[in-house]
Amino acid sequence: MRDAFRDERLWAVLLLAAAALVPVVAPLLGSPATVGLVTRIAIYAIAASSLNLILGWAGLVSFGHAAWFGLGGYAVGILYAHHVSGEPFLGLVPGSNDLLVTMPAAILAGGVGAAIVGALSLRTAGVQFIMITLAFAQMLYFLFVSLKAYGGDDGLAIRRVVPVLGMNLRDPATLLWLSLGFLGAWLFLMDRLRRSRFGRVLAGIRQGERRMAALGIRTYPYKLAAFTIAGMGCAMAGALMVNLVRFVSPDMMHWTKSGELMVMVILGGLGTLLGPVVGAAALVSLEYTLSGLTEHWQGILGPILLLVVLFARGGLLGGLRRLAGRRAAPMPAPVPAAMPAGELPPHERRPEPVNG
Repeated sequence: MRDAFRDERLWAVLLLAAAALVPVVAPLLGSPATVGLVTRIAIYAIAASSLNLILGWAGLVSFGHAAWFGLGGYAVGILYAHHVSGEPFLGLVPGSNDLLVTMPAAILAGGVGAAIVGALSLRTAGVQFIMITLAFAQMLYFLFVSLKAYGGDDGLAIRRVVPVLGMNLRDPATLLWLSLGFLGAWLFLMDRLRRSRFGRVLAGIRQGERRMAALGIRTYPYKLAAFTIAGMGCAMAGALMVNLVRFVSPDMMHWTKSGELMVMVILGGLGTLLGPVVGAAALVSLEYTLSGLTEHWQGILGPILLLVVLFARGGLLGGLRRLAGRRAAPMPAPVPAAMPAGELPPHERRPEPVNG
């Protein structure tokens, strides 16, 4: 049982299968809004998992990761705006509201942006790296605030989305299944990377970059590749979020959103496959539940997160593993009674000689 619980791939398949049944079960329970909630969890799970690639595996603390979340969303929004107006973007790229076009464009935008920022910021380390990623993210934030052609601070609404392969994305169940498909594909990629030489090098960088350099491994290309892949994954999540809420604004790339993604990773468990998924589910569910109880829900959420971080070593996933390990542990063998000093146990005693 303990080995089965530790197999994150098995539990990932089970969780995805259970989430896929939500559109069938939720209406029967009188809670159709749960479909949208689970869709939001799946999208944030992709974004948090992409941050975990650089934070949990390579030890790179980025406070600008939400920039790629917003950049992916704006790729969808800008293409939609030019599709409505009929004017090509930059006079070259025609607009579109087809997910088969906007999703690759969002992933490409996130990858190119992350590669450019990473090429500059990864030449630093520590606090300097944190501040540079935060500065670049805020530069992008204020850039899109100033773009009045795309709504500026008010954002951009997306009203019409064409069906994809016969699927109606306005149907909540369809969008949930699509998001779960992207999440499953992303987790499969993360699992393959974790078990590859690339993943082992990232783990070595986290434990000691100087040691890796002493072994003759150039760490910069590996960090840049991880930073770029993480940006692409977060942009993919941003594109899905825009298709869910049909709205994009600069708030998607604000530094507070980066903080939320970081909380999800730490809450679920750093450096694990399912930790970001568990953290996203916990944080989004807590926000949804507590906001329905009081308008001061942040004052309740804060202490809960603090207690989890302080007392749940390894995050929620680590706590669940320890709990399952205790239940699955065999009963300890009985401890023999203490023997008097100098006396041997009965099975080691020699028989006494018989007189006569």
